[in-house]
Amino acid sequence: MKYQQLFSNRVAVLGTMHQKERAIAPILEKELGIKVIVPDNFNTDIFGTFSREIKRPGTQIITARLKAQKALDITGETLAIASEGSFAPHPAVPYLYCNKEIVILIDKDNDLEIIGEEFSLETNFNHQVVENLQQAREFALKVGFPEHGLVVWFEKSEGNSNEIIKGITTETKLVEAINLSLENSTTVHIETDMRAIYNPTRMKNIEKATSDLLTKIKTLCPNCSTPGFAITERIQGLPCEICFTPTTLTRSVIYQCKKCGFRQEKLFPNDREFADPGQCMYCNP
Repeated sequence: MKYQQLFSNRVAVLGTMHQKERAIAPILEKELGIKVIVPDNFNTDIFGTFSREIKRPGTQIITARLKAQKALDITGETLAIASEGSFAPHPAVPYLYCNKEIVILIDKDNDLEIIGEEFSLETNFNHQVVENLQQAREFALKVGFPEHGLVVWFEKSEGNSNEIIKGITTETKLVEAINLSLENSTTVHIETDMRAIYNPTRMKNIEKATSDLLTKIKTLCPNCSTPGFAITERIQGLPCEICFTPTTLTRSVIYQCKKCGFRQEKLFPNDREFADPGQCMYCNP
């Protein structure tokens, strides 16, 4: 069975309120023959906000799954797509942020769940405490404003809540937000607006995650031809090219079918049979 037979001429509902269809729909519509629609007034803020008013209900995958399921529930369709992003310090490089995007496809008719991913260092994710308008302008210039939106917030003098101003994309709005904040607080926070509609860099990473999703859809299980035959495990031990001691680099990967459970190991997935001695704990302790 070809993957086109499963998806051609079907409607896929996309759970978004931040125009992610701009990144996702063109790729999947062209390659799968589906029609991507966005539900009216679909509120993804209930699944968490980057500005922290609402916490995410679970992991990145759980949250994306909940968005997709909600889209299915309110439309009655059987094919859904959703995405979820996260931003955090790089696990190996201090002071460097990274962006992980996932795009999930859920197909109730064929009992499929396939997830595309993109892990990228391409992000303007940043924040700063500012004391005046000039500092705010300098921060804005550094993070790609006005093409990339900003968020300004301050702690209210009464109560424990914060005043948050989002979607700042013009000099006028930035000046108004900073002046309002400084009138009410000596501590003003400015940060990048990471919602996709206000962040072109993030939108590009969502597009890359969608392309990864498409690649996985096209990868069929050798045993049962189900789409989504993807890597589920990475095995370390790539040998050093000088002393042959196993390193922490990947020696092989395991592909597994979620439908029939068929597993297949592939050696040297990065097309290298030996590791650089610089990665060897024996040669380069």
